[in-house]
Amino acid sequence: MNLLKTTLLIFLIVLLTSPVFSQPIILPLWDGTPPLQQEMYLEEVHTREGILRISNVQTPILEVYLPDEQIANGSAVLIFPGGGYTILAYDWEGTDFAKWLQNNGIAGIVVKYRLPVSESLTDPKEVPLADAQRAIRLVRHHAESWGIDPEQVGIMGFSAGGHLASTLSTQYEYRALPSTDAIDSLSARPDFTILVYPVISFRDASSHSGSRRNLLGDEPSQALVDRFSGELHVTNETPPTFLIHSQDDSGVPVRNSLLYFEALTNNGVSASLHVYPAGGHGFAFGTGNGAVEGWTNVLLNWLKQSD
Repeated sequence: MNLLKTTLLIFLIVLLTSPVFSQPIILPLWDGTPPLQQEMYLEEVHTREGILRISNVQTPILEVYLPDEQIANGSAVLIFPGGGYTILAYDWEGTDFAKWLQNNGIAGIVVKYRLPVSESLTDPKEVPLADAQRAIRLVRHHAESWGIDPEQVGIMGFSAGGHLASTLSTQYEYRALPSTDAIDSLSARPDFTILVYPVISFRDASSHSGSRRNLLGDEPSQALVDRFSGELHVTNETPPTFLIHSQDDSGVPVRNSLLYFEALTNNGVSASLHVYPAGGHGFAFGTGNGAVEGWTNVLLNWLKQSD
């Protein structure tokens, strides 16, 4: 056998026996037209200027990155990218983290959720939470076939995605629409929550005005503002939570994380808060951004302790 044939044979063996990390499972959240939406034949928009920004989502999906079974620990993290409820920073705060989790033995699952600014939605304020609840139920539905422990399914949210994650963590039993199938009977409660520079409160100076406006409109009632201020809805059943923020965040004030941490503490919920003096907003992995660059190692240690 000559050198060329030997090289090709080795390549084929490696190709057939290696895990295929680059091919995620793509799964729609809903069959047919999603609930709380009318069919208007609108198109999803992708824009790339360093970061892949997705807007006008009409078909919400899961993008699932499963780890090789040799390193898998059975846990999963659903990821809600940020973007002020108007776009999704889909790779920067989504697929990049899913692949990182995958390489650390954790199923990384990006949720491409619908955004309340779409004109096709019939009750925009309820749609992100409905998609988030459906997403975690769908993961539990497929847990056995995906090698996931249904009692080790957590969530991770960035900025406005952090607001959605905190809303799911405190309103997992809220019903915005009737059940559509047996999957809706599964629990939507996360087993743990990771909040990265999250929007939490829509009240007063702590609010992120863009996220609040995009989700609730220009002049929401006080009842709506309070309903979507996560610090007001923490109970002793709220999942254990990891929070990270930078003190100099001018986009989403650090007080958001402080309010949520205080509410968790007051209700006896295990919580880990990490505030860095600098980092700004939207730092993602924090690469080249000083001390905040090491925050994902701190998160991995917390996840190991939470097993």
